[in-house]
Amino acid sequence: MHGFGSNQRIEPKGRCHLRKHKGFSLIELLIVVAIILIIAAIAIPNLLRARIAANESSAVQSVRTVNTAQVAYNSAYSTVGFSSDLNSLGGTSCTPPSSSGACLIDTQLQSGSKSGYSFGMQGVTGTPASTYQIIAAPITPNQTGVRYFCSFADAVVRVNPTGAISTCDYTQSPLNQ
Repeated sequence: MHGFGSNQRIEPKGRCHLRKHKGFSLIELLIVVAIILIIAAIAIPNLLRARIAANESSAVQSVRTVNTAQVAYNSAYSTVGFSSDLNSLGGTSCTPPSSSGACLIDTQLQSGSKSGYSFGMQGVTGTPASTYQIIAAPITPNQTGVRYFCSFADAVVRVNPTGAISTCDYTQSPLNQ
């Protein structure tokens, strides 16, 4: 005799047996794991490419920020000209700003490293300084970024997709972005 909602049945000899519930077989579990691995193999490279694209976009914007900061710095400190380093464009104590800490860029960019790229100033010459170059290079090429960016006093962001930039001049291609 069976009770309603009971998972047990009574055998003629008085023994109780639980009904057997089917679970997943090992093959079914292996198939599910294989499908998850295939999806991950497709998704991970796309995520890495998206991260590289985001880092490169951030690097371009940082180069533009430095260009804008250099123009403002040159206007504010005309006897100095352009800043010779990122530290002079940045600063932590901005009351009042000075030529050694103008507070025109954020402290992360001032440190020379941001979003997988390293930034460096070079080529500052003249008194007052009439030229400068900002160069952005991926910290780990082909992982944090692929392209190298630069700019100088003409404020055009330039790109080299194949290798490091040692000097930024008109031989570098303008970025079409």
